Parts: sequence; structure tokens; C-alpha cells
Amino acid sequence: MIWQTARFAIDLSRPRIMGIVNATPDSFSDGGRHATAMAALHHCEHLLRDGADMLDIGGESTRPGSPAVALDQELERVLPVVREAVRLGVPVSVDTYKPQVMQQVLDLGADIVNDIWALRQPGAAQVVAGHPSCGIVLMHMHRDPQTMQMAPMDGDCVPQVISFLKRSAQSLQALDVKNSRILLDYGIGFGKSVEQNFALLARQAELLALGYPLLAGWSRKSSLGAVTGLEVEQRLLPSVAAALLAVERGARVVRVHDVRETVQALAVWQAMRKQEAIHSIANNNEENPA
Repeated sequence: MIWQTARFAIDLSRPRIMGIVNATPDSFSDGGRHATAMAALHHCEHLLRDGADMLDIGGESTRPGSPAVALDQELERVLPVVREAVRLGVPVSVDTYKPQVMQQVLDLGADIVNDIWALRQPGAAQVVAGHPSCGIVLMHMHRDPQTMQMAPMDGDCVPQVISFLKRSAQSLQALDVKNSRILLDYGIGFGKSVEQNFALLARQAELLALGYPLLAGWSRKSSLGAVTGLEVEQRLLPSVAAALLAVERGARVVRVHDVRETVQALAVWQAMRKQEAIHSIANNNEENPA
């Protein structure tokens, strides 16, 4: 399975790690430690040393209740980081919902647009459709960042998320965007209860039936705090566990803060899977001798 992005055809036969770079002063997870362009770029390099396969750069916090950021301010935060990050030799994603930001980062050489609004903002779909090959992440969000946790979704969220993501992907197909460019993200923490978030994890197979690769973004989310009692800065182990569970259930990309520890956990999982495959082949040969 290949994910086509602007400069890279990413092989998803093994799970890939997307390292988070918050070029913001008010991120819920890292408190603005990478708010300057220089600090954000150093963090990019640190994540790559730890084993990230790609980077996801964002200039606007989308934590529950966060205020919207003006276009000029987001561009000021993001463009200097993207300009340098595209020279690092890995796919660069930009976490934005503004079509003007999408256009400018793609012009700078960014590879992926990661949109919490799933390209519902006016003009956003046209920007990515007008680009010959950029990768696209379509995420489900109920309501908006300012109100999403005031009134989370009602009832069984899984079929609702599936229906939304299916429609979002079909709308891109209508603009002649190839399926190979699209990943789906079920939007952990974006307008869902704790129980609904874990239902989406448990039932990932139903989302995979849509036929697109999945991105899972559990890292340091409040649902992990709700079941462990841990504050955001203490959620490394729950975040790694959630990423591993998502991969075990078929996610092809995990978006994480703690890259090194996630790489280590996936190495253990991959070693186990390798032995599973060897055992399966051996059993098949015994049952069906030449």
C-alpha cells in the first residue's frame, strides 16, 4: 500500500510514525516550547534522530476551547519552519484548515495537508485538488474546536464517523483526486466522549472497510488521562500503548509526540509479527507439501 504525497511515495506496508511539531505558544501538550522557528526546526531534527518517518507542523492549537488564529499569524509561525523542514529529506505535513496556508506551504514544497476540518472550509478542497499529488489527511471533527467538547456526539459514533469520512473522500474523488493520496483520521478527542474515543479504537476494522489507510492520533489526549488519572505531561506510556493498539488494529500512520518510545514499542511488535509470519509459512508448507 502506497500513500502518494507531493515528493514521496510512502510505503505503508509497515506502520509509519508522524512526529508532531507544534509551532505555537499554546499547545496543550508542550506548552509552547517550540514556538519560535528555530526551536521548531531543532525539534524537527530531534524527532528525525529519534526515528520519525515524517513531520507534521502546525501553527494553530486545536485543543478544546482554543481560539482561532488569524491567517497572518499562522503563516508567520508556519512558513519559516516549513521552508527549512522540506530540506530535511522526509515528508513534511502541515496541520491547517485554511486554504491560503495550504497553498503557500505546498508552494514551498510541503508534501501533505492534514486538515481537522476535512477540507470543508471554502476553497480548501480546490487547493489540494489543484495540486498534482500532495497527500491529504481527512479528519472527523464534531462541531468546532471552540465548542466540540461542550456537546460531544450522541449515540454510537462509529457509523456517524464512517459516514462522514466516506462522504469527505467521495467529495475529493469528484474533484479527480486519486484515492492513493488520501488517509483518514477518526479524530480522537474532537467532539467525542471518552467512551466514544475508545469505541473507535476497538472498532477500527469498520473504518478500514472504507478502503483507505488510517492515521491514529492518540498522543497525550485527554481520554488517556481520563482512564489513567495522569496529567498531560505524564501520558507517555498510555500514548505509546494507544499507538501500539491502533497499529495492531490496522492503523498505518500514528501521529505522536514521543517518537523514540513509539519506535521502540513498534520494533517489539514488528519482531513478533515477523515470527508469526515465519510460523504461518512453515505450517502452510507442512500442510501442503510440494
